[in-house]
Amino acid sequence: MKIESITIKNYRLFRDVHITDIPPLCVLVGANGTGKSTLFDVFSFLKDALTQNVGNAIAKRGGYKEVASRGFADESIEITLQFRLEITGYERLVTYVLMISPDRSGLPLIEREILRYKRGESGAPFHFLDFKKGKGYAINNEEDFSKPDRDLTREAQALDTPDILAVKGLGQFDRFKAAKAFRAMIENWHISDFHIAGMRPSSESSYAEHMSTSGDNIAQVAHYIYTHYREQFEKILDAMKRRVPGVSLVEARPTEEGKLLLRFQDGSFKDPFIARYVSDGTMKMFAYLVLLNDPKPFPLLAVEEPENQLYVELLPELAEEFRAYADRGGQVFISTHSPEFLNALGLDEIYCLNKQQGFTQITKASDSKTLCALVEAGDLPGYLWKQGLFEGLNRGIG
Repeated sequence: MKIESITIKNYRLFRDVHITDIPPLCVLVGANGTGKSTLFDVFSFLKDALTQNVGNAIAKRGGYKEVASRGFADESIEITLQFRLEITGYERLVTYVLMISPDRSGLPLIEREILRYKRGESGAPFHFLDFKKGKGYAINNEEDFSKPDRDLTREAQALDTPDILAVKGLGQFDRFKAAKAFRAMIENWHISDFHIAGMRPSSESSYAEHMSTSGDNIAQVAHYIYTHYREQFEKILDAMKRRVPGVSLVEARPTEEGKLLLRFQDGSFKDPFIARYVSDGTMKMFAYLVLLNDPKPFPLLAVEEPENQLYVELLPELAEEFRAYADRGGQVFISTHSPEFLNALGLDEIYCLNKQQGFTQITKASDSKTLCALVEAGDLPGYLWKQGLFEGLNRGIG
């Protein structure tokens, strides 16, 4: 399920932003403080709100006044996602709307939550889930497209508290098709925040299929891929050999204490190095290769500044790895400051963030006729970014 558009209102720097025609690989550029991390925090917020509740997700970020755009703490926060979803053989453009408001004491509640899509080729979108302040309904026979709207069955529900997402509870049941699919999508979002130090110590020899957000289970995941997807692991090792000169072997070896130890073999030395002695760049590259060669891609993968600790020569190939991951079904959002990384992208994959009157606006680079003409003439996006030619796109320049 690919996100096609995002609208965010009154969330920190995003007073009112609308991102459309989002490609499988979406890369954000902008000066520090323009809100690249804010978009990733919106993804994290939705996941926190689903796995916990909206109250906890807001409290984790310092309270409603800290999350709402500065000067507008008395207004609602609104997040709207549009995504493609197949329901019993029919593909639909589904819209999810979440509106959050503060109550009289300043605590957040869900003002409105809607899940809607068109039942046919024409007509207005139909609300299959509609809740206000903890009470509402969901349609439990939405997949029966032969029935007229009036014959659909509305199932009234009341949530325990008004800060619980309706899709959290109803998404557990097969009879609410869109809610279940949407819940599963958010639950499996991955917002990467690798910490190199956490990857180095030996890890408990437990079972893990997918990388954690911090990457501290890299040894378990590498061992899992090696054991169950040997061909995929060989791809990881081949890429490591190409990108890190001297590496001839990577293994996750069990110790007598029941832990897993990552070891890297350098052809110049008789004995392998354990993870704590290899460079940050080597660990970071291996972590990305394990993440991006996951046999079951996350539906959404968000990574901030993947260029950190990596040689600039490796970045174009890393961009290709991210694109290949997206082609396999996992939509990717990346923020970067690297011209070398941008040089491997098309303008339609790049979105520019600029501040106007204290708040952020987002524009697709391919909307600029000037940038398109320069790239068509042979210039590369990263060099244009470095020259400052992306600046001002949201002010109508170019």
